[in-house]
Amino acid sequence: MRLLKKILKYIGVILIFPISYLIASLILTYIPVNEKKDSKEKNHTIYLSSNGVHLEIIIAKNDLNIILLNDQLDAPQAQYFSFGWGDKNFYIETPLWADLTFVNGFQALFLNTSTLLHVTRHSSVQEDWVALHINQEQLKKINQYISTTFRLNAENKKIVLPGLGYYKNDDFYEAIGSYTCFNTCNSWVNTGLKQSDIKACLWTPFDFGLLDMHKDQSR
Repeated sequence: MRLLKKILKYIGVILIFPISYLIASLILTYIPVNEKKDSKEKNHTIYLSSNGVHLEIIIAKNDLNIILLNDQLDAPQAQYFSFGWGDKNFYIETPLWADLTFVNGFQALFLNTSTLLHVTRHSSVQEDWVALHINQEQLKKINQYISTTFRLNAENKKIVLPGLGYYKNDDFYEAIGSYTCFNTCNSWVNTGLKQSDIKACLWTPFDFGLLDMHKDQSR
């Protein structure tokens, strides 16, 4: 009986972190920031996309500033650029969810690991993208946020990793920042929206809070 109590106690200690993390995450996800409406004309549109877990920010090529476009691989048909941030090892070793291993997942969530920016080129808007209508100042800020996430070499150029893209229309670049369970791919997107004065969550590691928030706005 005493042994059983000890086992249950250890199980409780082990479970307290993930349960607390989940509860706090859900609460903070549903606390919105930057809700105030402004009088500035929202004549630009950016988008959010998700693969079911991982969010990316999409901006039309014509709305990208020259600094953000510099040193990026391009294609004539590219009209939209999608930006996602995440754990370097996870990106490279896990192109499909079927490739996910316990070690990759644990390292990404609980260790301070190096990161990449995943840039994908699109020729047109996709049906499952969620539109965010923003003003010129917000567009400028989100461009700046993404620009400062690229790690630069000694010549102040973006560092592309040749041949590591999943398809012909995407590439990986070295990025600034460390990935942890408190600083995930989705919290990177959320932070970008917050710093750009665009409606966002107080904090979130998930994709659904931002998607639901902006789907509601577009109705």
